[in-house]
Amino acid sequence: MNALGHALSLTGSMAWSILWALIFGFALSAVIQAVVRRSAIVRALGDHRPRTLAVATGFGMASSSCSYASVALARSLFRRGADFTAAMAFEIASTNLVIELGVILALLMGWQFTLAEFMAGPIIIVIVALLFRVVLRQKVLDAAAEQADKALAGSMEGHAAMDMSADGDGSFLSRLFSGKGATAVANVFVMEWAAIWKDLIGGLLIAGAIGAWVPDSFWQGLFLEDSGLLSAIWGPIIGPIVGVFSFVCSVGNVPLAVVLWTGGISFGGVMAFIFADLLILPILNIYRKYYGMAMTVRITLVFYVAMVATGYLIEIVFSVLDLVPDASSAHLPDEGISWNYTTWLNIVALVLAGALVTRFVRQGGTSMLSMMGGSPSDSDSGTAD
Repeated sequence: MNALGHALSLTGSMAWSILWALIFGFALSAVIQAVVRRSAIVRALGDHRPRTLAVATGFGMASSSCSYASVALARSLFRRGADFTAAMAFEIASTNLVIELGVILALLMGWQFTLAEFMAGPIIIVIVALLFRVVLRQKVLDAAAEQADKALAGSMEGHAAMDMSADGDGSFLSRLFSGKGATAVANVFVMEWAAIWKDLIGGLLIAGAIGAWVPDSFWQGLFLEDSGLLSAIWGPIIGPIVGVFSFVCSVGNVPLAVVLWTGGISFGGVMAFIFADLLILPILNIYRKYYGMAMTVRITLVFYVAMVATGYLIEIVFSVLDLVPDASSAHLPDEGISWNYTTWLNIVALVLAGALVTRFVRQGGTSMLSMMGGSPSDSDSGTAD
């Protein structure tokens, strides 16, 4: 019971320390999504030129931070005419280049990891785009498009099918502060939490259990901590593999990244692990259902190679610049709650969340949650373009 209590205490402390960052991050994402129609995004993503990929990355950064939702959104964009590579760039950015992830990395691991995250993201997207030019053939793309058009029930399908942006013309602020704008922000905010809460709690529970029960000696042996150059080479290779079997996605894998970093994985290895949220086993199965086995194999190999290569590049650059922090800079939060800036920020964030949830409920948003749990057809008839 003491061991279980220790693990749950660590889980609760981690959740409390990152709560305000999550709420403010999702609120900002909801604001942006509420005033940008998905149809406008699709029109901008019709090819895989460098400028288009940059636009896809920007749209992704302003979108969801849930891995499952980002995969579904990318499929929705692809079905509506977006280029496949551009849709993948959007997917990578929407789960790994979002503000709440950067804030949580800074809180738990240090600003160097936040800097590395926003440097590594564009590098991965470039490598993925280059590799797709080599491995993707029109036959595979056509088969993937045909598979993507098939109806598939699932909670994320409802989320991907709906364009919850505010109707009407006018400036950003006029649309945002209109009644429809406020409702759209509340809808997106609640949908994002509905999409991520299970994975977030799962990630925190896994990190709490591992932090409390797994001895450092295990990780030190797995990551070859005292092997110098060999450890730096091994880290980016093993990092994504640990991620694949962790079943933890998006911001939920940051607490586990803390455990791995303090356990001895290399700097490049922990960065490769963080990006592996798009390769966890449940998502690989979703790729298979969305695009077929041939495309899933290509996505898996391309993403893995890009993560490993980026891990090496980040390790080299940060080592040369002497920016690799000491492992002691990362920490699991102290157990318990005390009156400090985190508590005050959490109170403000919870008030904001309460207001948005209240707006969502009063405007009949519960029917949207029912749709996410049902078997929608993912048809375009439900959009507000």
